Amino acid sequence: MLPSVRIARICCLDLDTFFVSVERLLDPSLRGKAVIVGGHKGGRGVVTSSSYEARTFGVRSGMSIRDATALAPHAVFLPGHAGEYSDYSRRTREIVERFSPIVIAASIDEQYVDFRGCESLYRKPGDADDDDTILRVVRSMVRAIEDELGLPASAGIATSKSLAKVACGLAKPNGVLFVRAGDEEATLAPLPVRKLPGIGPVSERRLHELGIETLAQLVAADDALLRPIFGASTSGLRRDARGLGSGELGRERPAFREHDPRGAVHGTISNERTFAEANERTTESILCGLCERVCSRARRRGVRAGTVTLRLRYVDFHTITRSRTITPTSVDVEVHRVVLELYRRARTRPLPVRLVGVALSKLSLEPSQLSLATFDQGDRRARTVDAVRDKFGYHAVHLATTVRTSR
Repeated sequence: MLPSVRIARICCLDLDTFFVSVERLLDPSLRGKAVIVGGHKGGRGVVTSSSYEARTFGVRSGMSIRDATALAPHAVFLPGHAGEYSDYSRRTREIVERFSPIVIAASIDEQYVDFRGCESLYRKPGDADDDDTILRVVRSMVRAIEDELGLPASAGIATSKSLAKVACGLAKPNGVLFVRAGDEEATLAPLPVRKLPGIGPVSERRLHELGIETLAQLVAADDALLRPIFGASTSGLRRDARGLGSGELGRERPAFREHDPRGAVHGTISNERTFAEANERTTESILCGLCERVCSRARRRGVRAGTVTLRLRYVDFHTITRSRTITPTSVDVEVHRVVLELYRRARTRPLPVRLVGVALSKLSLEPSQLSLATFDQGDRRARTVDAVRDKFGYHAVHLATTVRTSR
C-alpha cells in the first residue's frame, strides 16, 4: 500500500551557471573570470547566463547585452554554443536516470527527479533513516555529474515540486539541501516572497506595496488582498508558500530525441545496481527491476530498443557484457526474458556478483499515430502499468517476479 504521509522525495536538480560552465569546459582560461553568455560586447541580444563573478556587478539573466556591458565592461562576452549545451544537457540526463526512472526536464539546465519508493534500492546499514538514504543518493548524483562531465550542480529535496525548487535555490552554489517532512513551513516562512516559484518582479512589487515581504506574511494575508494579484491561483500559491504543494511532476515529454530520417534515435538507456554481495534469487530480482526501469524510460521517450545488453561484474572486478539483437520493443516482460537468458548463460564463475546492469540500444521511434488498441497485448499491458504509475507513483505496480523476490 502506498504511504499516506508526505515524504521528502522530490528533487530539483539545477546545473549552476550552466552555459558559463560549458564555456569554461571548452575554454579553461575562462575560469575565475567574469563571463557573460548571450552576445558580443555592446551588441544586441540578452544575457542568457552569467558567472558569479559577473553577477557581483549586477549582471543578471534576461538583461540586455548593452546594459550588461555598461555594468561589467571588463567581462568576457560570448555568443554561446547551443549544440554543446544540448549535448551536455542530454549527458546530464543520462547520469540522472541511473538514479531514478522518473525524470522530468523543466528546461535545458533544470530537471525534477522523483525518488519515491527508491529507499530500499539504495538503503545501506549506515543510513540513519530513509531520508538519510535519499540525501546520500542525491549527493552521489550531483558528484557524478561533476566528476564525469565537469559540471557543477545544486539540488533541493522536499515533499513538493515547488519547495524542492526553492531548496535548490537556497543550496546554490554547488550544494544540496534536504527539507524534511514537517519542516516545510518553517523553512519557507522567513524567505522573501520572490523566492517562491510563480512570483515574479511585478507580483513582488505589488505585494511589497501591501506590506507583504515574506512568505509568512503571504500565508497570513487575507484572500481579498491576494486575489487581485494572483486570481484563481491564489489558493494554490498559498499552499505552496506553506510547503504543501503537489509532489506530482507531470508526464514526461520526449526531450533530447535526436534521430536520423530513418527513425533511429541516438544514445542508450541504461541502469545499473552495485551491491556488496547477493544470492542468485536476489540478483535475478534486481535484474527484473532494472528491466522495468529502462523499459519505463523507453516508453516515456517514445522509443523501442533493438538491442539488449547485460553487464555483469564479479567481486574481483572482472566484468563481462553480453548483448542480443531483438525485435524492437519497450515491453518489460520481453526485455526481462532476454536479460535473464543472457545472465544465466554468462554466470559461469562461482564468485559472488558485485554489479549488474541492463542497457537498451539501437533505439527507434515508436509510430506516433497508433492508438492503444493498435498495440499488441504486451504493449497494452505496459501502457496500462504506466497509467497506474502516473497516478499513484512508480512503485505502485511491479512485475510479479520483482515483488515476489524482493519482499
